[in-house]
Amino acid sequence: MCAEPSVSNKLPNYEAQTAFLGEWGRFQQQVFFLLCLSVIPNGFSGLSIVFLADTPPHRCLVPAHLNLTAAWRNSSIPLERDESRGGALMPSRCSRFKLEEVVSFSERGLLPGIEVNLSNVPKEGCLDGWEYDQSIYTSTIITEWDLVCDESWKNPLTSSCFFFGVLTGSFISGQISDRFGRKIVMFVTIALQTIATFVQVFSQSWTAFCAVFFVVGLAQISNYVTAFVLGTEILGPRARTIFSTAGVCLFFAVGYMLLPLLAFCIRDWRMLLLSLTLPSCLCLPLWWFIPESPRWLLSQGRVKDAEVIFRHAAKLNKIEPPPVIFSSLQKDTKSEKRRPHNICDLLRSRNIRWISITLWLVWNTITVAYFGLSLNTANLHGNPFFNCFLSALVEFPAYTLSWVMFRWCSRRLSLSSTLFTGGLFLLIVQLIPAHLVYVAITLEMMGKFAVTTAFAVVYAYSAEIYPTVLRNTAVGTCSMASRIGSIIAPFFIYLRSYSISLPYILMGTLTTLAGLLSLLLPESYGMPLPDTITHMQHFPGCCRKPPYTLTHTEEEENTAEGKPPHIRSSAQI
Repeated sequence: MCAEPSVSNKLPNYEAQTAFLGEWGRFQQQVFFLLCLSVIPNGFSGLSIVFLADTPPHRCLVPAHLNLTAAWRNSSIPLERDESRGGALMPSRCSRFKLEEVVSFSERGLLPGIEVNLSNVPKEGCLDGWEYDQSIYTSTIITEWDLVCDESWKNPLTSSCFFFGVLTGSFISGQISDRFGRKIVMFVTIALQTIATFVQVFSQSWTAFCAVFFVVGLAQISNYVTAFVLGTEILGPRARTIFSTAGVCLFFAVGYMLLPLLAFCIRDWRMLLLSLTLPSCLCLPLWWFIPESPRWLLSQGRVKDAEVIFRHAAKLNKIEPPPVIFSSLQKDTKSEKRRPHNICDLLRSRNIRWISITLWLVWNTITVAYFGLSLNTANLHGNPFFNCFLSALVEFPAYTLSWVMFRWCSRRLSLSSTLFTGGLFLLIVQLIPAHLVYVAITLEMMGKFAVTTAFAVVYAYSAEIYPTVLRNTAVGTCSMASRIGSIIAPFFIYLRSYSISLPYILMGTLTTLAGLLSLLLPESYGMPLPDTITHMQHFPGCCRKPPYTLTHTEEEENTAEGKPPHIRSSAQI
């Protein structure tokens, strides 16, 4: 059951009362860079499946005891047209000519293709297993458990299990951190991610691998979203803009970029996973250097704890704090009855309901395109390590652009324009002739660039729209809703087996429509972070904000500032 709404958790003039700390002192720099460092392992684990579950070239195994000549061994595999390679004839991956017939021809000393026409010989499946090309990988989970041919559906499902974990983590972590605190949830889930990845190394079956991969996804998104919200709430307006767009995203891209370099050096999937646990271990000591969110502490009425953090921050910045930082809050919190907010509050009123539903649809589409394009790098022409590195590299200018747009441009137009542009690039890709491979790859990377920019913008945009009392729950729920897109994204790529153009048509169409839909969202550019639900902007064309009634404390503040009693301060908008 959802609790009834109540007036609570007002944080009047938060920005003004903490302005003495400055924008970019040693405290803010420490929080900024340490939170960004904690995000690097997420770049590893989030897309490691690109190499862990890559499918190398393979063909049916012909047992060695049959003593077939090299010519007959090669001829025992029929040739089939491979649409992913422009219709070229390639050895079949899932069938072979019936070996009894092949052995019979070989024992009679006949030559394949000259004296024997094998087109009339019946075919059979890979009854003795498969042999895999090891020129790129020593082993992957595909070669470990033969997830090919009739079992190939397990490949996209492996990624989906990870994203099911991400969905669950998004649902749980936001509400837990809004109730128990950002910091403790962040570090507990970092430890859980490290332990789960280590356990995954010793998986003895595909089922066990997927079960642990679910836990990895749950922990990964939990610490990422919590770190994101923690930095958003601690840092001032300018530092917050850099952190929520370029900062945290660039460090995620650093982890993503290091992934193909590690995979290039370590070609065995178990050893690769083992190496990915080290960065997470190095993040755990950051517990002693990253504080709890003062905004969250104030929303819980823990004024003294928030003041302790600010006094420590003032000491780091070599600034003398005022004797009392939150005087008005101390009066309010003694008499105000507080209640915890939950996910039901995102649907309670008409205004927040329409904002939430629109954001969920936009997030969903972005994750389909982002993860679809990221997971598709192994299918592109050329070296998979270089393609993945290139896919990570384009994220750097994308995140830089997201910061520029977020700093000087409308949030709504920034999101809409990047989504619409990315969708157009993806729709154009499928029009490129098959022989112009590098043109198609360039267009795909431009689409990835635009979608990545939109991903960075929507994270920061969502955190600005929702109030402090619901921010972690709201961003976590947006992430949770979007995981439907990330769960089905691997199957979008799986559609290549039916038509190479189909994934691009679907992703391009959905992304373009999402760009148009995002124009309905309210604008947050130049507005202070809302602290309560009543401070939120209204959904254009749907509902109007109810008249705002000043409390006695707020009337006194306006009178002291020389404002008419009916005028709200900027922190109350």
